[in-house]
Amino acid sequence: MPRLNRIVETALYVDDLDRAAEFYEVKLGLNSMLRTRTLFAYDIGGQNVLLLFRRGASVETQVSERGSIPPHDGQGPLHICFAVDADELASWEAQLEQQGVSIEGRMAWNRGGTSIYFRDPDGHLLEIMTPGNWPNY
Repeated sequence: MPRLNRIVETALYVDDLDRAAEFYEVKLGLNSMLRTRTLFAYDIGGQNVLLLFRRGASVETQVSERGSIPPHDGQGPLHICFAVDADELASWEAQLEQQGVSIEGRMAWNRGGTSIYFRDPDGHLLEIMTPGNWPNY
């Protein structure tokens, strides 16, 4: 079987792109790579892309002269996890507190990693994790 190398994009669906941009750019410090009327894209660590789609805006096939993208959308609180170095976790906790973002949960993993959990304005569960949870992280 051919090998999959990594996940390039992760998508969340939001009700208000400007409100989401305020959260992800100001509170998490992400850099915007693309802004359209239906999609904002953010660089994650120079290796991954976080896509924020306006909920309901991509339920029709999108067609251009270069090809087509099938319909997609999402409902409800989804989950994504950001990786950080172990010595950065305390700084992230302080940053979130300073930005008024409540930490809802913590987990100490069997392999030695730690996670903190919080929500974005659309209720998506976000996680910041240090190494030591999965065999590959």
